Amino acid sequence: MLMYRDVNRASPPDFGPTLFGCGLIGVLNPSGEIKRTVLTPEGRTKLNPLPDREFYASPRFVKHVDEKFISNLRDLYGQILRPEMEILDLCSSWVSHLPDEVVYERVVGHGLNAQELARNPRLSYFFVKDLNKDQKLEMEDSTFHAVLCTVSVQYLQEPEKVFAEVYRVLRPGGVFIVSFSNRLFYEKAIAAWRDGTGYSRVQLVVQYFQCVEGFTQPQVIRKLPNAEQGNSFFSQIAGIFGLLSGSDPFYALIVFRKIGWMS
Repeated sequence: MLMYRDVNRASPPDFGPTLFGCGLIGVLNPSGEIKRTVLTPEGRTKLNPLPDREFYASPRFVKHVDEKFISNLRDLYGQILRPEMEILDLCSSWVSHLPDEVVYERVVGHGLNAQELARNPRLSYFFVKDLNKDQKLEMEDSTFHAVLCTVSVQYLQEPEKVFAEVYRVLRPGGVFIVSFSNRLFYEKAIAAWRDGTGYSRVQLVVQYFQCVEGFTQPQVIRKLPNAEQGNSFFSQIAGIFGLLSGSDPFYALIVFRKIGWMS
């Protein structure tokens, strides 16, 4: 259900084919088709089978990650996102992770609770939709310069279809950033995520990107707690698998939609 609609949106700026440098040119015009299925039927299951709209019916005005994670994410967004960009914030809430000092051309929010989204001061407008019931985004092709998904990828039961839709609504050269930590609503995370480690969850999201034709190879960023306390073999292995204590581990994966040549 669309809650607000921006009827006076200006045409997005044309950054041109060299916005994000080399490595984005496809041999053929990429289609965004799903090349393979990543999850098994069992891997998509949740301990709580009730519709997500029911689970999120009441607003939760809490932060789902700590301040260090939020700071890391804002720094990353500050390095990649530019003021003239139009941005889609998937699975958003009342908290914005965008840098406070930057005003973007337009920020569209998506989520499951209208009260939370209405409290987010950075959103130009928002819409409420359960992506586990219907993955179609009611938006035109090549609309956004950036799509963000923060600490929510673990709840997607049809990630292949969602990522394909993200590809469709991204402009050529546009960026898709998925970030997560080790926190989750355990009963609402899919089995493939619940049973994993920090390392395996990164690899799972890598597969989500790779199953859609036309994304670049993912860049992975890890910032793990207590990394400064030692470089022993055990510490390195524990960090890779997300076993260290302390502040929330920070994982972010970044891809771009390739710029394809028309045949």
